[in-house]
Amino acid sequence: MTRRTLEDVARAAGVSLATADRALNGRAGVREQTRRKIENAAQRLCYRPDRAAAALARGQRWRFCFVLPAGDNVFMNQLAEAVRETAAWMAEERADIELVHVDVFDGPVLARELARLGPRYDGFAIVALDHPAVREAIDALVADGRYVVTLVSDVPTSRRHHYVGLANFAAGRTAGTLLGRFVGARLGTVGVIAGSLALRDHAERLAGFVQALSEVAPHLDVAATREGRDDRERTQEATEDLLGAHPGLVGLYVIGAGKRGAVAALEIARRAGDIIFVAHELTPDTRRFLLSGTMAAVVNQDAGHEARSAARVLLAYCEDRAINAAQERIRIDVFVKDNLP
Repeated sequence: MTRRTLEDVARAAGVSLATADRALNGRAGVREQTRRKIENAAQRLCYRPDRAAAALARGQRWRFCFVLPAGDNVFMNQLAEAVRETAAWMAEERADIELVHVDVFDGPVLARELARLGPRYDGFAIVALDHPAVREAIDALVADGRYVVTLVSDVPTSRRHHYVGLANFAAGRTAGTLLGRFVGARLGTVGVIAGSLALRDHAERLAGFVQALSEVAPHLDVAATREGRDDRERTQEATEDLLGAHPGLVGLYVIGAGKRGAVAALEIARRAGDIIFVAHELTPDTRRFLLSGTMAAVVNQDAGHEARSAARVLLAYCEDRAINAAQERIRIDVFVKDNLP
């Protein structure tokens, strides 16, 4: 159906274009009877303002803030680079993107930063901790008229407008099925290292992993989950702890970052290639680990797609346009050494 214009409304109401514009934008100078006639015509024609055209006419530019974790998380560095690339073409859409790095593992710190940044931007894309203070901060942004997209890790009980990222429970199930199939009939224990189970994506991946592993390899035990805060040294220490506590370790699942630390521990213990290692995100490091046989499989999400999707969704909300759900769905990719792109 052809989109109805303000000219169509003015024609149907029998008024001038200027009068229709004043009435539908709540400005003075229009009699109440005329205003009602114009509003009825707009409703009858299913008229919706073209906010993009209006913004262009006013010379308006949108300001978006992408809040990503601080630290040496390789995937998050890839995401940051994708955000910078996205900012170049978003500038042509009258939207400016700024990138801010915060310690997202600390809920109060992240909440305070969101409160500080709030007045400066029209929309936010946030890699967020599912924490009461963060939920409160997101709700405050929305109450103040800001659009909020959670990115990679969701806070579903907040008033955020949209989530851009994997179906993480399904991603965890994928990892569990892969690890179980690769381990086969071997008996032993599987170790799991998360960045933080306060991150919704890590908690959901863990739940999916345990569920799928219990189905495909019920003979395997799962050790208590360690947390490495997506840090290489902490992940190495957690891996060493698992190796010491469970001499019969046959599998390792790293939910977040820090894979270089895990591999360092496996190599020192001379267990690299012997322990089935499954993790997330295709990076230069995990590509090398797949090729060397240290890692069995990687469950991946496309950082570029996520950055572009978050920007498109924020722009759609600002301009009151529909979101193409199929275009914005983030796929779960699986890579082994044989199908590397």
